[in-house]
Amino acid sequence: MNHRVLCLREKLVGAILMATICMVVTPLHAETLDHLVTLALSNNSDLAAARARWQQVAYQAPQVGSLPDPELSFTFSSYPNDTLASDETPMTGNELRLAQKFPFPGKLAGRADLSREQARWFEAVYRDQHYQVARKVKDAWYRLNYNQQAVKVTERNLALVDDIIRLTEVRYETGSGLQQDVLKAQVKKSQFMERLISLRQQRAVIQSELNRLTSRTSEVSYQLPGDLELVKTDKSLDDFQRAATEDRPMNNAYQSLISRYRYQGQLADLDDYPDVTLFASWRYRDNDLPDGGTDFISAGVSINLPIYREKRRAAKAEAQEAVYMAERQAQEFRNAVVEAVRNAYARMEETGQQAELYRKGIIPQTSQGFQSALGSYQVGKLEFISLLDALMTTYQAEMDYYRVSSEYMRSLAWLEAESTLPLLGPPLQIEDRKNSDATN
Repeated sequence: MNHRVLCLREKLVGAILMATICMVVTPLHAETLDHLVTLALSNNSDLAAARARWQQVAYQAPQVGSLPDPELSFTFSSYPNDTLASDETPMTGNELRLAQKFPFPGKLAGRADLSREQARWFEAVYRDQHYQVARKVKDAWYRLNYNQQAVKVTERNLALVDDIIRLTEVRYETGSGLQQDVLKAQVKKSQFMERLISLRQQRAVIQSELNRLTSRTSEVSYQLPGDLELVKTDKSLDDFQRAATEDRPMNNAYQSLISRYRYQGQLADLDDYPDVTLFASWRYRDNDLPDGGTDFISAGVSINLPIYREKRRAAKAEAQEAVYMAERQAQEFRNAVVEAVRNAYARMEETGQQAELYRKGIIPQTSQGFQSALGSYQVGKLEFISLLDALMTTYQAEMDYYRVSSEYMRSLAWLEAESTLPLLGPPLQIEDRKNSDATN
């Protein structure tokens, strides 16, 4: 056999063996991903806005739960309009008045309770958003890992196609091959190059997404470590669903929402009762008046009259409907979470089994098939199109392996976010950064 052909065949077989060896799973440098998650939780703009919103609302309870400020007034009373003299009539005087309004017992406490429940809603949303941000970072990380591996596989197969092109050229020169085989190989090379362009563009998009999540500049790029270590979990579907419906912060958020509307109903009931205003005044009179200008003091009480019942009935009905709405929303959220967990768990099982099948069965088999096809093509027992088919089958098998491996890890990231159970790293550290004065 021609020496050049033998050398090319040895190179092709060596490349195939190297590709097979690369399928052995190497450990993922988990601390790299953990660092990226920590960075996102510290710098993410959406999280910072959610925390500010929580703290903003937390400052409302001391405001609405406090007495209104007292009113101090000073009145120039009963001056003659022609002279404006202060010593002509006994009615003339200057009055200093102090008044304080006292809402009906329970109103201030109810308003504060309502505001605190609203703050707890935003606190729970803030906490839950940590898990969603972490999931987005991990999801992008595993998509980027697939992209990186796909680029490597494509580049390796592009090099194989170059070798095959040289092989077909040698066969054509020696009269044992066809020119159309050379053209077909060149077309296949162009297809691989087009795929590389697409993969590199996708990589730029994913890196931009990671930079946005971590509030980094768009110029930062990422070089991930080797193949993924497919993390196994001993948690059952029931474990994930139980945690999702009990431990996820948004469950507490909806309970706070229900409580908030119940307090709103209680306040509507209390609006049937009047508020009380106490006041006291001191009237200063001129000393030149006939009676010597004796000063007068006054004190009294006033109440508002809650006689317009229609608006109060509407407020009560509004609160009842709001409670009903919040209860339905909470139930719908639980149902959605249970369904999301079920779907992610099913996808995890499916892709986990597929990854194992590709790694242990399909990829070694397709690699052996390509080696066999290459040998048959060398001795003229196989058409060139069949050799290309064998190459593409091996290529697609590798691409599918990395794809399902990525989707397996992404499914774990979804399960982690929905259930809050730590699967891909340590439990999240959620820093409150709460001003205690705002909620005491």
